[in-house]
Amino acid sequence: MRRVLFLLFALFALSAAAQTPALPPGLQPIPEPPPIPAGASDEELEPQVTIIQRGEDKVEEYRLSGKLYMIKVTPPHGVPYYLVDEHGDGVMTRKDTLTSGTRPPMWVIKRF
Repeated sequence: MRRVLFLLFALFALSAAAQTPALPPGLQPIPEPPPIPAGASDEELEPQVTIIQRGEDKVEEYRLSGKLYMIKVTPPHGVPYYLVDEHGDGVMTRKDTLTSGTRPPMWVIKRF
């Protein structure tokens, strides 16, 4: 039985290989992609994280463009919680998880 299955599999593989079209003559290799421009880096979009030990708590401060937008507090016992600046006005709101509720995107279009 195994020989029959092996033979059927081999015939199927051969028939599939025979149906692949031949490559047209005169193909040239694809050129290498150009290097990434110097100004196209996303480093300015990466948050700066500062880790501070306050007593027994570990506090992680997340800043974007120098502005504090989130604090993660990890106590020695229990679950970590977050303080999030939802509206960009400096008022922090406590969140137990970052996925609680629906948060619409609040992109900054223009700063005056």
